Amino acid sequence: MTQVDFYILPSADPMARLDFACKLTEKAWRLGHRIYLHCSDAAQREELDARLWRFKGESFVPHGPAESEPEGSVVLGLGDDPGTHQDLLVNLDKRVPPFASRFTRIAEVVVEDPAIRQAARESFRFYREQGYPLQDHRLQRL
Repeated sequence: MTQVDFYILPSADPMARLDFACKLTEKAWRLGHRIYLHCSDAAQREELDARLWRFKGESFVPHGPAESEPEGSVVLGLGDDPGTHQDLLVNLDKRVPPFASRFTRIAEVVVEDPAIRQAARESFRFYREQGYPLQDHRLQRL
């Protein structure tokens, strides 16, 4: 059964989600996981790509878009096809993607922005109704 983790950040800045996604991705990648970062649109994906290059000066997380590197360890995707990925889904969209159940773990990143919090509540409700094990992590600092 897919484990769903909600990371609740102490910030209202939607960009804090991307910064945290970079940190989470680096940690998971170093532990040997394959990560699919599901973006809501092309602009968000471009911003996440830029942040993965610069978020931490001394580290490098190899990554690429799903269209050109579908088998990569860290893939930034759009749409409804995560390719062969099924390990860790970092969902940065406001809705639960239709392919979510194929992943071993799902990370939902939440900030105090009203639209994002409301979407997270709906996602939480959906996952709970489907019987997924849920865990929330309330971070005290970024």
